[in-house]
Amino acid sequence: MTKAEVINEIAEKTGLEKAEVQQTVEHFFKVVSNSLEKGENVYFRGFGSFILKKRAQKVARNISKNTQITIPAHFIPNFKPAKTFVDRIKSSDSVNKLL
Repeated sequence: MTKAEVINEIAEKTGLEKAEVQQTVEHFFKVVSNSLEKGENVYFRGFGSFILKKRAQKVARNISKNTQITIPAHFIPNFKPAKTFVDRIKSSDSVNKLL
């Protein structure tokens, strides 16, 4: 499902204009992004958390030049689903049909 499809579905179910829904969705993404840029995790009870994960420094190889490079420690954004959300997906009939 794409962002446009999400916006269309929310607009249909709520009766709001697509432009309003799109603006709200864009602001949601900005709030989450800005919070992570500040080093703050974002928690949604029953859904999941947008968190920062630390990646340790490591040595990698540049194959084309046959040299070693050091990749410094850094943080990456990550989504961790809530246990109730995971359980709901696991017990979903339509997802289990995909197996």
